[in-house]
Amino acid sequence: MLTPTNHATRKDLPMPYSDLVFERRDHVAVITLNRPEKLNALGKNLQDEMRAACDEAKNDDAVRAVVWTGAGRGFCSGADLTGVRSDGESVAPQNERLDEMGWVGRQAMAIYNLDKPTIAAVNGVAAGAGMSLALACDIRVGSRDARFKTVFIERSLSPDSGMSFFLPRIIGYGRAADLIFTSRAVNAEEAYRLGLLDRLIEGDDLVDQAVALANDITRWPPVAMRSAKRVLQHNLQVDLEEALRFEYAGLTYARRAPHDVAESLRSFIEKRTPHYTGE
Repeated sequence: MLTPTNHATRKDLPMPYSDLVFERRDHVAVITLNRPEKLNALGKNLQDEMRAACDEAKNDDAVRAVVWTGAGRGFCSGADLTGVRSDGESVAPQNERLDEMGWVGRQAMAIYNLDKPTIAAVNGVAAGAGMSLALACDIRVGSRDARFKTVFIERSLSPDSGMSFFLPRIIGYGRAADLIFTSRAVNAEEAYRLGLLDRLIEGDDLVDQAVALANDITRWPPVAMRSAKRVLQHNLQVDLEEALRFEYAGLTYARRAPHDVAESLRSFIEKRTPHYTGE
C-alpha cells in the first residue's frame, strides 16, 4: 500500500504540493492525501491542493483515470477542526464570506466535475467530508480496515460536502437517513453490503488493486469514456425523454476522436488488442 509520510514536491509542476502526493502510473493518477499524523484531515491548504489536483488531472490528456487514497492508517477524517477560527481572530475575506457553496461545496464540485473515472481506495476511516470525498468518486474500493462515519450530527451540523446528494443516490434514502441520523460507524463488510463499497479488497495491496482496476478502464477510448461519464451523471437527474436525448448527443461527443473510432473497428476486424490515443 502506498503510505508516503514525507511531504513531496514535484519539479515538473509550476506549483508543488505539500499536503498531497500526485503520482502518475502510466495513464492513472494516484492522488494521496498526505497528512497521516492528522488522519488526512482537510485543512485549508489540503482543501486548496485537492482542487488544484483535480484541475491538473482533468487538463492532462495523459491521465485517463484517477485513484484517491490516504497516507497512513486513514483515508480522510474530514474537516480539520483544529484550524477553525476563534471568535477573536480576524474576519474571513469577503469572497469567502459571500461564497454560496463554501469550500465543502467547492470540493464536491471539483471531484464530481472531474470528467474522468475516479476511484476511491478507502484504506481506513472515511468520516464527514472525507466520507463525502469517497462518495463523490465513481467507484469505491476498500480494504478490511475501511470504516465510514457521517459525523455531522455529532458536531451539531447537517450534512455538507455533497453527502446529502451522493449518499441517498448510492444506498437509497432510508439507509442514508439511518447513517446520517445515527452517525454510527460502518465497517468494511457492512459498507460492502450497503453499497458504500463496490469492491472489498483482501490483502495489503489496496492501492495496487485500485490502480489495476483503473488500468482496466484506461485501456478503452478516453474521449468515449469521458462522454460516458457525463451521460451517466446527467441522466441521474432527468426524465427518460431528456435522458435519451442526452444519450444521443453523447454519441457525437464520444466519436470526436477519429483515430480511436477507426482503431476500434480495425482492431476488431484484425482480432488484436486496440491501441487508443484519444485522437
